[in-house]
Amino acid sequence: MKFALKFLFFFISLQPAFAAGLQFPPFKDRYFAYPALIASDFDGAYRVFDYQEIRDINGRDDIPEKRARRDYVSLSVRRHQRDLVLKTATGTIRHFAVGRTARASAIVIYLHGQGGSRKQGVDDWTFGGNFNRIKNLAVAAGGLYLSPDFSDFGVRGAGEVAALIAYYAGASPGARVFVACGSMGGRLCWLLARDPAVARRLGGLLLLGSMWEGEFLKSAAFQASVPLFIAQGSRDTVFPVEHQEAFFRSILAAKPGYPVRFVRFETGTHGTPIRMTDWRETLNWMLARRPR
Repeated sequence: MKFALKFLFFFISLQPAFAAGLQFPPFKDRYFAYPALIASDFDGAYRVFDYQEIRDINGRDDIPEKRARRDYVSLSVRRHQRDLVLKTATGTIRHFAVGRTARASAIVIYLHGQGGSRKQGVDDWTFGGNFNRIKNLAVAAGGLYLSPDFSDFGVRGAGEVAALIAYYAGASPGARVFVACGSMGGRLCWLLARDPAVARRLGGLLLLGSMWEGEFLKSAAFQASVPLFIAQGSRDTVFPVEHQEAFFRSILAAKPGYPVRFVRFETGTHGTPIRMTDWRETLNWMLARRPR
């Protein structure tokens, strides 16, 4: 009995060190690597990549924008996927969970944009198979990937996501939480950034074809130097790239050396960042900058 307790104590004591050294292992990296680098600035924190619709959509999909080529996906991950309902004080939250719902090494959450649902973030075939990739990356790392529904893009929706984070982070106390927000979902990212309880758990925020937020510079996440990744298409007509680039520069002006990266996809449109962002490169960079 004493031996068992000593072993348990030793095992628990190793958890922070294990989490600090966590990296997402390779998964189809050759297929999802960024295209040619066109330009770079701010010591590599700002990068511009070549994007070509003929190559990056038509060449990657069997049915453009609807079904990726089979070699871009691995469907075995579906056995780790569940459609769940979580009842919280803020309401009932329907969500997909892929991977370990307890003792996860890391937690990645995708928040959809206007007109989307929890189903978007687990669709294996759309966006060139990039959601299938993050599911596989999470499972391979012993982590958890979540794609929830929420009531709105305001305070109520943010409260629901915060409750989801609290529940799963409580079941995986050694895990950092990474929140990726597509399009209008970015409004939730910025609201969550203000919440000190959420900010303490964050490993990073990913804005994918989304909006800027000047109030971020006053947020708990900014004060805690939570890593921030921004990806934008140069031809995004919903959220113009020039505004996001100005926001990126304002962050570095306010706090030089802040862990922020900007990726611009030249000629890309509104949905391009969801398709083209390299999940593994980004999450591993965030883990290295903000270990548990």
